[in-house]
Amino acid sequence: MARAAVAALAVITVVVVLATGALEQSAPAQTAHSRPNVVVVMTDDQTVEQMRALPRVRSLIGRRGTTFTRNFATFPLCCPSRSTLLTGQYSHNHGVRGNKPPAGGFYKLDSSNTLPVWLRDAGYATAHIGKYPNGYGRREPRQVPAGWQEWSGSVDPTTYNFFNFCLNENGTLVTYGQNDRLAKACPGAQGRPRTYQGDLYTQEALDYIARRAPSKQPFFLSVAYLAPHGGGPNPPGARCRRSAKPAPRHRGAFANARLPQPPGFNERDVRDKPAFIRRLPRFGPMKLARIHTDYQCRRESLQAVDEGVAAMVAALEARGELGSTLFIFTSDNGFFQGEHRIMGGKIKVYEPSVRVPALIAGPGVPRDKRTARLSGNIDLASTIVDATGAKPRRRLDGVSLLRLARRPSRFAERDILLESGPGGAPRNPRYTAIRTRRYKYVEYVTGRRELYDLRNDRFEQRSVHRSHRYAAVRRKLARRLHRLRHCAGASCRR
Repeated sequence: MARAAVAALAVITVVVVLATGALEQSAPAQTAHSRPNVVVVMTDDQTVEQMRALPRVRSLIGRRGTTFTRNFATFPLCCPSRSTLLTGQYSHNHGVRGNKPPAGGFYKLDSSNTLPVWLRDAGYATAHIGKYPNGYGRREPRQVPAGWQEWSGSVDPTTYNFFNFCLNENGTLVTYGQNDRLAKACPGAQGRPRTYQGDLYTQEALDYIARRAPSKQPFFLSVAYLAPHGGGPNPPGARCRRSAKPAPRHRGAFANARLPQPPGFNERDVRDKPAFIRRLPRFGPMKLARIHTDYQCRRESLQAVDEGVAAMVAALEARGELGSTLFIFTSDNGFFQGEHRIMGGKIKVYEPSVRVPALIAGPGVPRDKRTARLSGNIDLASTIVDATGAKPRRRLDGVSLLRLARRPSRFAERDILLESGPGGAPRNPRYTAIRTRRYKYVEYVTGRRELYDLRNDRFEQRSVHRSHRYAAVRRKLARRLHRLRHCAGASCRR
């Protein structure tokens, strides 16, 4: 292992051990500022089920704060979802409707009017580490997006390499590893030893906390890990060849983990589903084995994230800042693992794709609480603005999760809009959908409809869109969806 990786691992190991007692022994923060620091940790393609692989996150964030058990990625795809975090808006309002041009990608987003800009203008120190909206760096890899005072962003396409990747570190290109693709993506970059991407992100976060805390100026730190997203390069014969790559110390940690097979896994009867599902064959033994292995590799890759969150918590505790830091843990979208005959991926409207974890701890957040009120990634910017007093220059579509956690009854009837973008047909036809406490109603651009009564069918095995029994429900939801699909600001929160 390279020296940089060894040093990073040593520091992470120490602070993870320290984090074990951080919760119960936490003292009030000794900070000179009255507004909270904000730390956002985002994973990539993580399901809610895979929170089982993150015991430290559940303990250090969930038990110390509030877990939102029905939280949604309103556009379940990387770039639109991350743009929603940065703007507090649905995709139809911020305009990023895909991962690539012309409908989406980093350059589709107006970076001059985003959350880090608002926080910087409100007096916050701002820093980002890791992945940014897809396509970042392809035109000008040395660009630092507006609002970020410290920047360590992964340069596409090397973002998706757990080893051998390139970062833009405050305008200087640095490669960690060496190959021809790195040289092409980051010409003239400084070379550093090969290291595991997740550990490097953790070490940079710890360095930032050590420099910024304690301070009279509060800070906003964004850390975006790649795990458990699939990533290359893929050496022939490697166990995790097609999936996420765990850190070397975690390889095989879940080699015996059983693949969850909920109702709807490798679904037998899909006559109720749209044509793009009906065309999918059921899995045979080879595909089942591939899904199983990928599931294990994805869980193993999350172990470095779990250690990283624990290390950050311990570092904040050691600096006397934990009690005055709002800590948010989430993912950009979910992922399929065999449900409804879908071998992998996201985008589609079903629960494994649109449900994502959301755990928040810090000042004003109820402790050891779980709430089933509907929430979504549209709410994250509203939450941070509420906590910090920053002034947004966009009409925010979400609500503050701080307020939802304290008084969930106030948000009992709010609906969540789910949407996708152009360019996905025929495998992913564009849709809009409404998610209520009980129902999910979907309208596809093809004219196809789906309706699920989630109280009686939480695994979405039987669409009742043609049932006379649900005709009145379908009409009512269609009217509500019509209003919601073009909503902006307050009209999205009703």
